Amino acid sequence: MAIEVGTKAPDFELKDNHGRTVKLSDFRGTHGAKNVVLLFYPFAFTGVCTGELCALRDELPKFENDDTQLLAVSNDSIHTLRVFAEQEGLEYPLLSDFWPHGETSRAYGVFDEDKGCAVRGTFIIDKEGVVRWTVVNGLPDARDLNDYIKALDSI
Repeated sequence: MAIEVGTKAPDFELKDNHGRTVKLSDFRGTHGAKNVVLLFYPFAFTGVCTGELCALRDELPKFENDDTQLLAVSNDSIHTLRVFAEQEGLEYPLLSDFWPHGETSRAYGVFDEDKGCAVRGTFIIDKEGVVRWTVVNGLPDARDLNDYIKALDSI
């Protein structure tokens, strides 16, 4: 079961598609803090995932700016994510929850044990690290980016 609104977001430390370490806690606090749009998706190179991530790319200033950071997480390796980002022109961090496999996805309650991947879970986390909005969709169901924008505007 996915973590709920009002819950402290579990911290994590994952490698991005360039091999850099990204920690959720780096976006907390008073100096340089940002709201985080944390997006879990099943796999790179799949139809619905590619569509969602490219839609975010096309609207990136709304999701990555002085106040907000977009972080997309899948269970793919960093090498797969690097090629995927290059192919699709994705300039935001794609984080690898590859090993220990699904550890962060499980912490957020969005790991599908039968499929071995994350479902489509999105969490908007404020500058203090509290989950302010969430939506979880099944594997075949794309999310609506306008819902993210409305939720960010309400923080």
